[in-house]
Amino acid sequence: MVRAVVVVVALGLAGCSGDDDAGGGSGGTSSGGATSGGGGTASGGTAGSGGTASGGAAGNGGTPTGGAAGAGGAPTGGAGGSGGSSAWVDPLAGIGAVEKVAGGFTFTEGPVWFAKPGKLYFSDIPTSRIHELTPPAAVSVFREPSGQSNGLGIDQNGLLVACEHQGRRVSRTQAGGAVVAVASSYQGKKLNSPNDVIVKKDGNLYFTDPPYGGNPNELGYQGVFRVDPGGTLSLVSSDMFRPNGIALSPDEKTLYVTDSEQNFIRTYVVAGDGTPSGPKKFLDTSPAPDGMAVNLQGDLFISTQAGVEVFKADGSKLGTIKVAEQPANCTFGGSDAKTLYITARKSLYRVSLAVAGLP
Repeated sequence: MVRAVVVVVALGLAGCSGDDDAGGGSGGTSSGGATSGGGGTASGGTAGSGGTASGGAAGNGGTPTGGAAGAGGAPTGGAGGSGGSSAWVDPLAGIGAVEKVAGGFTFTEGPVWFAKPGKLYFSDIPTSRIHELTPPAAVSVFREPSGQSNGLGIDQNGLLVACEHQGRRVSRTQAGGAVVAVASSYQGKKLNSPNDVIVKKDGNLYFTDPPYGGNPNELGYQGVFRVDPGGTLSLVSSDMFRPNGIALSPDEKTLYVTDSEQNFIRTYVVAGDGTPSGPKKFLDTSPAPDGMAVNLQGDLFISTQAGVEVFKADGSKLGTIKVAEQPANCTFGGSDAKTLYITARKSLYRVSLAVAGLP
């Protein structure tokens, strides 16, 4: 059965990614330094664009099962909010302790925050459930079965979108709870196992399609795809080995994609109509880069085997947030959008940061 609850909610940054590697460290942070990990296949390039604000909460907008977005911000990764200073602020300054929120899951992934009424949604892939967290620690089932959902996101109308491993599709939960396909095949061939998703405020949707769901690979490659506002599916890239996490810069002009087995981040330039082009290798990470989050000033938070690695928009490393279990994904939430929620293997964690995250 499908259980979908209609609630009034708002902005979130979609995170999602693959199911690989284990391990992890204890809570806390480590200082910056040179990045490690393997190379990749693309040539070096420039950093994505940074944001304009370092503080301030996200605006209002949307519900996971229906309702138009409200004023004061986009329901997906858009431009930074108007609050805060334009001067860059160290996002790890005064970082709080990494706190375990809930445990006992099988493999957590795809966290996304809705600002009204202040709830987090995340996947437990093997159990085919999407869970709902009402802070501080009340967890319930939002949708079951979920098609073994992985990454979750919010579309331009404030509706929940999900990457489904078992369903081999990207789905949208409509008003009233009906779940419909956004994309399930390309040129007559089924998708592999959609993994991570991000939506621009104009409705352009981007997702990764690695083979982690264990389905037959009809396409013959692992792709990065775009669905335009009219619903047309197009291929962005077929040359990445394991495209995984995906995110947008605050000005929505740069698309970031992780390769979880070649340990690097790629960027694309996003045109005004939403078309990505000019793929370039951006930076190397520790092994197994997975889901990502971006704050309002353009700093990247990348889930890896080492923890959540933090980079400035120019690619320089700031440090690593250590987590007791290996992170798979992360997103910003909380009333001021300064709480980083982290899905890590069998648990959900959170940590307070100095700079608000993107909606």
